[in-house]
Amino acid sequence: MPASAANPVLAPKGPAEIFRSPAKLTLVLCLLLAAITLALYNSAAGHGFANYDDDRYVVTNAHVRAGLSWSTIKWAFTSFDEANWHPLTWLSHALDCQLFQLNPAGHHYTSLLLHAACVLLLFLLLAKETRSIGRSLMVAALFAVHPLNVESVAWIAERKSVLAMLFFLLTLCAYGWYARQPSVGRYTVVALSFAMALMSKPMAITLPFALLLLDYWPLRRVAGSEHDDLQLNASSDYSRLPIWRLCLEKVPLLAMSLGSAIVTVAAQRSGGAITHNLVNAPGLRLENAIVSYALYIAKAVWPSRLAILYPYPHSLPLLKVLLSALFLITVSALVVKYRERRYLPVGWFWYLGTMVPMIGLMQVGNQAMADRYAYLPLLGIFVMAVWGVADLVAPKAASEPASVPPEHRASQAFLAVVGVCIVVAMAAVTHVQISYWSDDLTLWTHTLSVTPPNFVAENNVGAILAQQGRIEEAVAHLRIASALEPDDPVSQLNLGVYAQQHGDIQQAISRYGAALQFATDSRIRASAYANLGQIYLSQHDYARARENFESAVKLNNPYPLQLGLLAQKAGDWNQAAQYYAYALAAQPSDVGFLLLEQALRGAGNEQDAQRAHQQAEQHSSDLGRAQQIADQLLSQ
Repeated sequence: MPASAANPVLAPKGPAEIFRSPAKLTLVLCLLLAAITLALYNSAAGHGFANYDDDRYVVTNAHVRAGLSWSTIKWAFTSFDEANWHPLTWLSHALDCQLFQLNPAGHHYTSLLLHAACVLLLFLLLAKETRSIGRSLMVAALFAVHPLNVESVAWIAERKSVLAMLFFLLTLCAYGWYARQPSVGRYTVVALSFAMALMSKPMAITLPFALLLLDYWPLRRVAGSEHDDLQLNASSDYSRLPIWRLCLEKVPLLAMSLGSAIVTVAAQRSGGAITHNLVNAPGLRLENAIVSYALYIAKAVWPSRLAILYPYPHSLPLLKVLLSALFLITVSALVVKYRERRYLPVGWFWYLGTMVPMIGLMQVGNQAMADRYAYLPLLGIFVMAVWGVADLVAPKAASEPASVPPEHRASQAFLAVVGVCIVVAMAAVTHVQISYWSDDLTLWTHTLSVTPPNFVAENNVGAILAQQGRIEEAVAHLRIASALEPDDPVSQLNLGVYAQQHGDIQQAISRYGAALQFATDSRIRASAYANLGQIYLSQHDYARARENFESAVKLNNPYPLQLGLLAQKAGDWNQAAQYYAYALAAQPSDVGFLLLEQALRGAGNEQDAQRAHQQAEQHSSDLGRAQQIADQLLSQ
């Protein structure tokens, strides 16, 4: 008799036997989710930095490019750069620069790995708390492959979304751990995780309210709510508490949310990100919020015509607003009516509540809505859809009321096939959406094709074409942008540069003046001042040139060499040398070091002048040509 027959204990186990172990099944499903996510987004690693905020967050950000250091850490925690306070996001970018320098592949892979980690955490959290592995797997798979999430993962500057989501989910996991055995130590872990989420992106401020929803389902901690929803397998790990106790428990976290909100508003005001113009009046903002709530769900169901920026409307059709409001009211009424299925009110109010900071009631920027804003809120919709469909058509226990007649119920195998088809379809759309991020021109021409008229897309297409030397094509787009939004400072600045390059000085001065009138962004204002300074310098109006260059410097713009030239023309050699030194510290160049050499010699500092000449030689491939340029600058 074979040994295996004589001793069944030693018989080899087939795959079905292995997967009967919940732990092993969970591990296999985690590996499957990770593989799907990494494979789907792998192509994004071959993309470069986008021209939309990636420069400010990484490429031209001196603090981030310096890598992790005490000075970078100090700056990250005290900076309101980019109208935000998110120190952990800055530090994650700095770590990437330390590890990968400016190789965009490394930066992309970090975002991809963070997204994959979020997918796994979401699956493990739902599976543990609901004890429904199949439904949890479907929700996590939808989150992994949904096209609306491409912007958060494929855009390096949007690292803050995936990082905040990671800590948000970790906080939810820590909260479940705390709820099983409440203690000060465990609550501290919850608070620390929450603080990390807030320091990644302020979208996490709604977490205390999300925890109250989790208390209702799936943790079921709310005392006095005796109706068991169907097929929830309520856990007995949690003790029930009165609602006032559960609210009181969240007060420290609410205080953290309030503090984060105050800091965020201060940061956005300091950076000029909060829009105050009439087009974003309170009535229009409310209308846009109502319509956007409905549109996000429409794009979740049918993700087409996705773009990096949806332009803010000057007005909205009344019928569109009313239909959107009717939809929201109807769904809200239905989830309250069928609240015995607790995932319905929890999923719906999760969506409505977590979207509040991004819905535009306080308008930040010039977008009507953004795909990245749905990264967290749509989890509620995914839960509603997956649990709702499963409860509607899946076989039920004999003791439960039937939603549909038995002969019309679907088998688990049929639901699994449908679920796989949906995930595959979403993944296919996501693959196409990722391809639009392959280069800047593709990204913005696609945006322009699906969201016309869009003055921001016109500006970006124009700027990219100008960089490629296609000047006349670029100017056509810039003029369209200016016509669409006369108050847009970017198109005014770019058209001013075009006029200056073509000798139309009065037109250039007028465009730069308009840019200064409309711009709140310090970099746009600094560029306009610097360009005006160059015009007045060429006209030998040295007083006005100095005034404009100094205005640019006050806006944290690097010192231009022209300030040194003005001081040198006035015979102030020491001041000229100081200005040149400031300019070269930000942007070393052979021409700059030759100018510094001459100023130092004029000040009688021969030894430092020789050092400056050596630096010029090290930075130059053609020192003779550099000397000619320096002489031309001095002769202006």
